[in-house]
Amino acid sequence: MTDKVQGEYGEEQIQVLEGLEPVRKRPGMYIGSTDERGLHHLVQEIVDNSIDEALAGYCDTIRVRINKDGSCTVTDNGRGIPTGIHQKEGVSSVELVLTKLHAGGKFGGGGYKISGGLHGVGLSVVNALSEWLEVEVFQNGHVYKQIYNRGVPQRALAIVGDTDKTGTQVTFFPDSEIFETISFHYDTLKVRLRELAYLNKGLTISLEDLREEKPRCDEFRYDGGILHFVEDINKNKEVLFAQPVYFEEKQEEYSVEVAIQYNDGYNELILSYANNIHTEEGGTHLDGFKAALTKVVNDAGHKLNILKESDKLSGEDVREGITAIVSVKLTEPQFEGQTKTKLGNSFMRSLVQKATVEHLGTYLEENPSQARELVLRCITAQKARDAARNARELTRRKGILESTTLPGKLADCSERRAELCEIYLVEGDSAGGTAKQGRDRRFQAILPLRGKILNVEKARLNRVLENEEIKSMITAFGCGIHDDFDESKLRYDRIICMTDADVDGSHIRILLLTFFFRFMRPLIEKGHVYVAQPPLYKATRGKEEKYMYSDEELDAYRAANPGKFDLQRYKGLGEMNSTQLWETTMNPATRTLLRVNMKDAVEADEMFSLLMGEKPELRRQFIEQNAKLVAELDV
Repeated sequence: MTDKVQGEYGEEQIQVLEGLEPVRKRPGMYIGSTDERGLHHLVQEIVDNSIDEALAGYCDTIRVRINKDGSCTVTDNGRGIPTGIHQKEGVSSVELVLTKLHAGGKFGGGGYKISGGLHGVGLSVVNALSEWLEVEVFQNGHVYKQIYNRGVPQRALAIVGDTDKTGTQVTFFPDSEIFETISFHYDTLKVRLRELAYLNKGLTISLEDLREEKPRCDEFRYDGGILHFVEDINKNKEVLFAQPVYFEEKQEEYSVEVAIQYNDGYNELILSYANNIHTEEGGTHLDGFKAALTKVVNDAGHKLNILKESDKLSGEDVREGITAIVSVKLTEPQFEGQTKTKLGNSFMRSLVQKATVEHLGTYLEENPSQARELVLRCITAQKARDAARNARELTRRKGILESTTLPGKLADCSERRAELCEIYLVEGDSAGGTAKQGRDRRFQAILPLRGKILNVEKARLNRVLENEEIKSMITAFGCGIHDDFDESKLRYDRIICMTDADVDGSHIRILLLTFFFRFMRPLIEKGHVYVAQPPLYKATRGKEEKYMYSDEELDAYRAANPGKFDLQRYKGLGEMNSTQLWETTMNPATRTLLRVNMKDAVEADEMFSLLMGEKPELRRQFIEQNAKLVAELDV
């Protein structure tokens, strides 16, 4: 267990910058949004405070529990929020932290050397946006408790019992006046808590959900930290090194952790973090890692006489097939932008670069056979990239061109403002013809796809760009591919996959999504990709027609309409005429579209590798485990 010495974290470390009032008026400024994402951000803010205690060396266990009534409890075994009276403010430090923005131990350096979160606003924001909140502090042999309603204390902090524990427990019920939904999603919390456990080796984080009759529970602890993170990402792939290369450098003011492992795929996955915050836009730490990786692999190639002195591998060449985690922790991190997605501290570039050159360089020197295999693989990647560059030039659109230069089978729309346009990717010429007749030509374009596109999970870019259907999509979309992707050139705001409601249609859809995920990922990240929902059934009773989109709808129709009716099961889009297709699937006033999102890039990467990769035995295992979830399968 971690030593729970009180240390130097007391009421004198609590500094006040401003009041709490603005939070309820403009919650989006503090948590980003009031939708499901903002709701879960509340839990993250409290957990971040507990993580700060762990980083300071005073906490080794964090427990998150969704209670039966829908509230959420976060408990840690850290030092506990200071309970003494703040001399300047005249109230307990607990009340100060919960009712004042920017009141916390993260200012002035006295409380925490390294911290994430929202710079001290987290707990007060959660309090302001909760219908009610209870805080309990275990400290000095006592249990201290205080209750709040919508941010207003109902009484002063009081001792309500004795204990030999230390730590903090916060229970809150989100305010339905603020949030669009107040129902916590277990899997959303699970993803983030597991990620935090990877990033803080030796820290135990548990999640429990008591809302169901049979409670769900997960516990995460990774003594190998990000080394296990990389291993788990690559568990469904053939790997180049049996064990990830891992190294860590620590000083009082910062730490650098890196884990690297190559797999036999063609995709690059490097996740970077600063103080446990996922820096989605990278930053100085990621720049330093990439520069060092390129240098080390080139140096190894020259030392092994595989590369001539004049030869040089590019960064893209040496990153093909890599899975890596770069995690840094530092005092006073500088994040560019409000969302903290890019690290700006310039000194971290040189620190990460130096550590990577030293440790990875040593590893390759001590393992010459693995170094040789890696360099040869990178040379193969370079040759394939040269071939892909030529193919890419043939498919890249040069600016905004007239529709006459687009694929001949594309039925384009007349509207030229991309934000008003949508394109349907339709399976086969027959359904494509029906869709062309039924569409609204002003804003709806139709691109028929003949057969199944290439499975890009098993192909390099040069092979991908040889596929006629993929070339047609790239040309039609107009935004480029891979490193040439430019969202500003996208010709359609909505890209809609419209396939048959059978096994082949599902397969075509997953092939399309795999292509978007691997080569046009911003399309998914920015919400441009949709899946059409054609009806499964049409019930006819006399002149009355009713379309149904699920078996549940059909069951409800049968229950509400006893008697005889004709039932048609649609297995293909071609079974509908153009009017029916428009009414059920393409008319914005009546249709249902599913937007494809990507809440967790790591799980998405894992699922695409499992379903579309080189290991059929894993797909078989997945099917066996999930077959019971399929009520009816059309073959």
